[in-house]
Amino acid sequence: MADGMIPGLVRGLATTARSLTRHTHTAEYPDVSPALPPRSRGVIALTEENCTSCMLCARECPDWCIYIDSHKEELPATTPGGRARQRNVLDRFAIDFSLCMYCGICIEVCPFDALHWSPEFEYAEVDIRDLLHEKDRLGAWMATVPAPPALDPGSADPAEVTAAAKPARGSAGAAGAAGAAGGTRGVGLPTRVRRETATATTPPAPTAAPTAQPQPATEAEPATEAAPTTEPAGDQTRVMPAAERTAALPVAERTATLPAAEQTSVLPPADGAEAEQAADEAAAQGDSTQVLPTVSTDEEGRE
Repeated sequence: MADGMIPGLVRGLATTARSLTRHTHTAEYPDVSPALPPRSRGVIALTEENCTSCMLCARECPDWCIYIDSHKEELPATTPGGRARQRNVLDRFAIDFSLCMYCGICIEVCPFDALHWSPEFEYAEVDIRDLLHEKDRLGAWMATVPAPPALDPGSADPAEVTAAAKPARGSAGAAGAAGAAGGTRGVGLPTRVRRETATATTPPAPTAAPTAQPQPATEAEPATEAAPTTEPAGDQTRVMPAAERTAALPVAERTATLPAAEQTSVLPPADGAEAEQAADEAAAQGDSTQVLPTVSTDEEGRE
């Protein structure tokens, strides 16, 4: 047994001798404060001015350790005739650190950066009920919150910076007018693109046939000297049976085959004194052409 104790005692003394020559890593707390990482999860600090009482942190907390009380306050209108507005005023914001598990969900969901991690950890209490800290204590820990790290030089600008850099409404038009007056294109104005017309590819629309205008009444010439007329079919008035059979005949033949009583003038119908004058002149010259009134379609069908 003695033989086994001596080697073990020697190995223990050798281990002690090696430790005497090495630097110690013991933290002399509370005489020496420990050097903690800057983003250590020590305690949650509150910026009261940023809190809008939206209750997101209280609803998302898995331990239900956040308590918020607020009331609404009416703000007067900023312009004459404007409408008064309301805002939430924070009355109480408390966190029970005896229930908190330091998950950080409340800090992540806060849309207005009202909650921050602080490396402060010296808030132990003798009574567990004293771990319920109000907004005054939470706000005092903001002094221990480290500054956020610098952004990557190659990263995009934050949305707040981009929105603040945009020109106000109306400034783009003013800049464009100033540039046009100076002979340069206005900055910020969109480039106008002339719309191409489709006249080259679109066929022209069909045009309506010109409407025949009625000719004024003139003296009727003898039938023997009258040449075949080429007046439009709309100006010729015919009163004859079997219209479908005779419609295919030329005008000269159709006029020659009709009796003298059924021959009609190629002139448009006249009214009043002009019709009587034309009839008298035709009778004086021995012309067999008569000026007949226009026959409607119904009368032609009855015949």
